[in-house]
Amino acid sequence: MKADTQRKNVRTRYSSIAKTQGQGCCGGDQQAVTLAKTMGYQDADLSAGGSANLGLGCGNPTAIANLQEGERVLDLGSGAGFDAFLARQKVGEAGKVIGVDMTHDMIEKARGHAREQGYTNVSFRLGEIEHLPLADQEVDVIISNCVINLSPEKDKVMQEAFRVLRPGGRIHFADIVRLTGTVPEDAWKDPNVSDCTIGAERVEHLEEILMEAGFKDIRITKSDTSDDLLNAWDDNEHGKKEIVSAVIEAVKA
Repeated sequence: MKADTQRKNVRTRYSSIAKTQGQGCCGGDQQAVTLAKTMGYQDADLSAGGSANLGLGCGNPTAIANLQEGERVLDLGSGAGFDAFLARQKVGEAGKVIGVDMTHDMIEKARGHAREQGYTNVSFRLGEIEHLPLADQEVDVIISNCVINLSPEKDKVMQEAFRVLRPGGRIHFADIVRLTGTVPEDAWKDPNVSDCTIGAERVEHLEEILMEAGFKDIRITKSDTSDDLLNAWDDNEHGKKEIVSAVIEAVKA
């Protein structure tokens, strides 16, 4: 019940963003382009992503994933498709990118953009990241951008990620993590849980979750753009001492 309530709150918020072309889960009135550049995206990235950039991330997973031609990539919580569209460029026509999002309006926005651009190596599936609509060992790489913190069941997310990765596959997530404190017990019922900070998990706990799921070579590090990004989030003074934008990486042995 708690998990369902939290997912409902998140889905409602992001559905509204998709419908209104709103920008930013945490950035207030900051413009999406300004936020994207703060996260390390280049002008060429913004041009390639087009209107799919809604300013909803907290990093640039495609920049850290070292994607290769022909790889199969999954984007968890793909939203309007911004990172998925950048990933498709890197894997080429021999590769493929799958975006999964639980918000119908986001999926429709992403599919519409893909149709308009004539992209053939990217697709989008409606589903929850705790219950992925993918087969076992279907992908080589999983990326995600400021989505894991929104999940009420992070252990299931990592278990599912492990399941759909081929042996030797890897994850490259950009997300918000907590340096001190814990996720509030009542976070599940807070309508503002779609704020990227409330559900942020402590680094040590995330490491435990990843290890228990079976991952190896786990690395959780503060991103180079964290300080600039948090300063750009004009409504986050309460949490700046507790959280950072981080890069989360691990391998399925």
